[in-house]
Amino acid sequence: MNPATLALAAPACLLLGALVSVALGRRSGAAGTVAVASCSIAAVLGGASAIEVLRTGMPWGWTSAWSLPWASLSFGMDGLSAFFLAFILVLAVPAAAYGRGYLAHHGGSAWTSASWAFFQILVASMAMVVLARDGVLFLLAWEGMSVASFFLVIYDHGKPEVRSDALVYLVATHLGAAALAAMFGLWGREAGSLNFHALDAAFPGGKVGWVIFLLAFAGFGSKAGLAPFHIWLPKAHPAAPSHVSALMSGVMIKMGVYGLMRVILLTGNPPRGWGYTLLGAGALSAVGGVLYALAQHDIKRLLAYHSVENVGIITMGLGAGLLARTSGMETVAVLALCGSLLHVLNHGLFKSLLFYSGGAAAQAAGTRDLERMGGIMRRMPVTGGAFLVGAVAICALPPFNGFVSEWLIYSGFFGGAIQGAGAPSAALFVAIPVLALVGGLALACFAKAFGVAFLGEPRSEGAAACREVSAWMTLPMVFTGAACAAVGLGAPWAIRLVAPAAQALAGIRASFPWEAPDGSGPLYAVVLAGWALLALVALLLGARRLLLRGKTVTVEPTWGCGYAAPTPRMQYTASSFAQPLLAPLARLMRPSLKKRRPKGLFPEKASYASHYEDPADRAIFDPAVRLFERLATVVRPLQQGRLQAYLLYVLLALVALLAWEVLT
Repeated sequence: MNPATLALAAPACLLLGALVSVALGRRSGAAGTVAVASCSIAAVLGGASAIEVLRTGMPWGWTSAWSLPWASLSFGMDGLSAFFLAFILVLAVPAAAYGRGYLAHHGGSAWTSASWAFFQILVASMAMVVLARDGVLFLLAWEGMSVASFFLVIYDHGKPEVRSDALVYLVATHLGAAALAAMFGLWGREAGSLNFHALDAAFPGGKVGWVIFLLAFAGFGSKAGLAPFHIWLPKAHPAAPSHVSALMSGVMIKMGVYGLMRVILLTGNPPRGWGYTLLGAGALSAVGGVLYALAQHDIKRLLAYHSVENVGIITMGLGAGLLARTSGMETVAVLALCGSLLHVLNHGLFKSLLFYSGGAAAQAAGTRDLERMGGIMRRMPVTGGAFLVGAVAICALPPFNGFVSEWLIYSGFFGGAIQGAGAPSAALFVAIPVLALVGGLALACFAKAFGVAFLGEPRSEGAAACREVSAWMTLPMVFTGAACAAVGLGAPWAIRLVAPAAQALAGIRASFPWEAPDGSGPLYAVVLAGWALLALVALLLGARRLLLRGKTVTVEPTWGCGYAAPTPRMQYTASSFAQPLLAPLARLMRPSLKKRRPKGLFPEKASYASHYEDPADRAIFDPAVRLFERLATVVRPLQQGRLQAYLLYVLLALVALLAWEVLT
């Protein structure tokens, strides 16, 4: 088969699997197995097509007439689409396998089978988004992705808080879709068509071009979870089942990143101001995301805020690449853009791993509250080890994958600060300490999360009763953990997946400093250092095992500072761990504190609780919800419930369209 047939067969296979899952009804286990199989087949088909395009550098396109107005059935694949298609389909497989085990604890129901159908529709829609080459087709696939993910988020719809959080997501995603519809409408009016080839040839400059960019930034930024459009993300991801959280956080939000990159490619020569905007928005998102992650007690909400942080890092790399491109710094542009694209892959891997392991621990303990977990590592060693690998990777520590992509972004920042001049150089120089601050806070946050949840003593009966989860759930953890190590230790080869897209975004064919024929490039040195670190750890563990051979090893309780009967309550809590870092920012973050001070000579009770409310809730989302409520109240009388009224609306719409056609 040719690459076009293989690529289009992948979403078709997923849609067929969705139909089969629905037909299975209450046989939810079989529906989950069908989803795993269809995702695996789609990954093989789509992955083969993507590899062929990346290997040969030959893009393809396919177009057919379509009965919809202003639309054509146009598909295509270039280096950017090939990378994202492989990324989507490959990461969907472990998510489906994990979900097969995770949902088994919920019991079989027709709703579970429907959920598996929506899972496959979500993956198919994302594949269609990256293959679409027409604005109408793109928006239809985008809407399919949004609706399918909404029904996945609302899986536990019997809980009021889940329904509320899902509604937040639904409103936010449709506000973003409205911005994208306006963007395509404005751009298509200038180009005379919504086909991407026409849009590419007729991008308007000046103020109209800036309006198109800002609409794209709002629409795609809201899907990506960029601040200040991120408010849905820490609500929807904790509400969803863990395999859905992993797919949405690790993969789906990257569709916003893809959309921004696609707009940049279609413009041909974006203005420098776009780079400043993306760099600044990325910095705000990265710093804000990691600060509010540090303040969280809910393990899934903590991970969701780290998605805000990492999308910010990706956007910083994208903005730096655009600044370098418009300033004539070719190698710097490719470094930053390669780092940005590679971080898309890396974040998908380690964030999926963290949601798998964190979700398994929360399910086993019966709580997502860090303050009620603890001691899980001894009871769930595979899950705990997987969370530790993900934590090291997300903190960008060697030898795992997060280090490599952030090293490339740092290299772009340093190179631009040194080689450039004027405002671009100053902006890239300021970005260096911002990214360093984010890395330090992320390290503190995951020291808190891993230490409180997985180390120490159990803080509740549920945590004390934890047991390791099934192979359906542990194998995806092993796969994604191994992939984190493989990308980190084989970075020069992993970069070849993103190099074609990075070169296209940079608008150049720059030389790569890691492609030295003798293997002496800086990236090879970084990878070699990772292998050396891994070998050192293995050597030390072997030496420890050898020295302890034949000796009796006893386990004693940790010294409790003189207390004769220590209890789990004497351990550090998540709040107390983060308080020294967050206290200096109290005026900025405005925590809500509840204190119950000890009284008397022999106090019996005392408590302290802190809650950090995201300012974007008050400043952006609450006013938007109130506005929509008022608008809904105004238009509600139109919903008569009578077929005659709806036919009249259709007739009036047709008359209005005919009048518009005649007058224009």
